[in-house]
This record gives sequence, C-alpha cells and structure tokens, in this order.
Amino acid sequence: MDTAKPKRSFTRAKQTAVFALQSLNQLLWPAVCINCKQSICETDKSLCKNCWDELLGCTGGDYCPCCGRDASRYAILEGVCPDCQGRQIHFDQIARAGVYKDALSKMILAFKHGRTELDLTLGFLGNSALQGSSFTGAIEFFVPVPLHWSRRLVRGYNQSLVLARKLKHPTAKINTDLVRIRYTKTQPGGVANAAARARNVAGAFAVRYGHKLAGRRICLVDDIKTTGATLNECAKTLKQASASKVFALVLAVAGQNVS
Repeated sequence: MDTAKPKRSFTRAKQTAVFALQSLNQLLWPAVCINCKQSICETDKSLCKNCWDELLGCTGGDYCPCCGRDASRYAILEGVCPDCQGRQIHFDQIARAGVYKDALSKMILAFKHGRTELDLTLGFLGNSALQGSSFTGAIEFFVPVPLHWSRRLVRGYNQSLVLARKLKHPTAKINTDLVRIRYTKTQPGGVANAAARARNVAGAFAVRYGHKLAGRRICLVDDIKTTGATLNECAKTLKQASASKVFALVLAVAGQNVS
C-alpha cells in the first residue's frame, strides 16, 4: 500500500494549520519592536530594521583594551591608547559590546528602569563582547557591580546581576561578595567631570567577610562605563582583597570624545 500520498496530505494540512495559527496570533497580538514599539514581523527577532541598523552602527569597531573608548589598533602602544598612558587604572583590561548611543543607549536605559525583558538581546551583546575578548578563558568569577541596598530595593533588581546571569562561560561562576557600603548620589557632571565622579565613589565598596576572591581572576560586569570611576573603584577594592586579575565587561562605553 502506498503511504506516501496520505503523509504528504497530512504534512500540507499541518503546515496550513500552523500558518493559520501564526496569522491569528499576529492579528490578535501583533509583534512589536522591543526598543521602539513599532510593528514588526515575527521573523524580525524582536527589533525592527531601523533599530537593528542603529544597533549594528554602535557595536563592534576597534577600541582601547584599557579604557574601552574608540581607538585605532595602530594607536595602541603596550596595550593602551594615548589617553590612557600615565593614568592609574586598576582593572587590567576591558571588553565592550559597543558605544553608548542610538538604539543601544535607549535599550540600556530601559533595561535599568524596569524593562528586564531586554536581557535576552543585551545578554547576546554581552556574550559577543566576552567571546571577542582576550581574557575570556582566564575568568574564574563574574562579579556584577553592586547597587546600594536602598537603590536595589527601589528598583527591585540589580541590572548588572541580571546581565551577568545571561553570560555563558564553561567554568566561571557569579560571585556577589563585592558590596556597596555607602550610598552615592547619581554620578555628577556627566562624562566631563571625571574627578568629581571618582570622589563620589571613593570608598563606596567593600568585600564580604570570608570572601573567596583572593588569588582569583575576576571579571566585573556592568551596563555602562562613562569615565570608569565606578569600575576603577571596584577593581581597586578587589585587588586590595588580593584578587590576582580584574577585568571588566560592559555593554557600552560613553564619552568617546572626552580626553
């Protein structure tokens, strides 16, 4: 008995049913861009074409492995760009997904203010930056930059911890022994006031008693690096706790034109 024809008919009927259900779903619950809320096709993978174009425009590119700002690979001398030479930077190296502008900046701001569903797309960007770094194989712990308990209580979550949970690594674990012990105001003065930002976070971090960070290779995780004051203070605290190496991974670096 020839069973090929009934199988083909069943396959066609199944495909028709799936298409009908997808069409009904699109009609009742139309897909929208997770960034700008414009209508999209379900095959557009959460973002509209304009937001994808913006995102691609502010990700990738050459950057200084010390500060994360745009820099030609030919301008890097002994691992730093000209702007980093002579500066005291406590983290050993940084990896970034992109620069803080356009769609990426909008998504990060939304992520900080309740849009935790953006963790999939931002986690993908974070993982891409991590895999493209030279230090991914050295990491033993991911340490999210902590919020003060009062700010975390108001927000309901630490976006850096949410991001860290989306990072994929064969061996590294998340460690939350770094804590913020002093409430700090929203960083002052924008990217131009680096000295004020450094004073604002000085002494704001500590490690828990009985921590397991001594001798470890750590990767700090944060959403944005502006002047680097917060990352620098965190790295300083971790190295005072005898961490052997401290790297940094961020979604975006701001202040591209600040010297």
